[in-house]
Amino acid sequence: MFKTPISALVLIHTRDLQVLIMERADKKGFWQSVTGSLEHGETPRQAAIREVFEETGLDATQYDLQDWHASNIYEIYPHWRHRYAPSVVENTEHLFGLELPSPLPIKLAPDEHVRYEWVDWHEAAARVFSWTNVDALKRLGERHQLTLTGHE
Repeated sequence: MFKTPISALVLIHTRDLQVLIMERADKKGFWQSVTGSLEHGETPRQAAIREVFEETGLDATQYDLQDWHASNIYEIYPHWRHRYAPSVVENTEHLFGLELPSPLPIKLAPDEHVRYEWVDWHEAAARVFSWTNVDALKRLGERHQLTLTGHE
């Protein structure tokens, strides 16, 4: 069964913008936020909740999960294209933020990630491998700035 070329990316962060990043099990040195494809019949929000639980052990429904009503379309990396139907080369990724009260312990899915760190959003943006993840982190910084100035 091929993966659906629609996914959810969830930035898990604290109010002061400490962000969870995780190192992929299949690509040493590749850091990322929670992300994953929609399963059959799922909405992006449902996928975000499921992926957060599968990858971190956290129940996103217990915290402030925000749909940013934004998405990015990107070319699927060649080394992961075999997971999709032969004609599929692009993915649409929906962006979410999950605000936690503080950095919490994470229970990693060992087949997906080997370690995690809580880092400032600027450092996270410098370390994640995907341009869409960098874009989401910059959006987080902008959203935070708007909140501080009372424009959100």
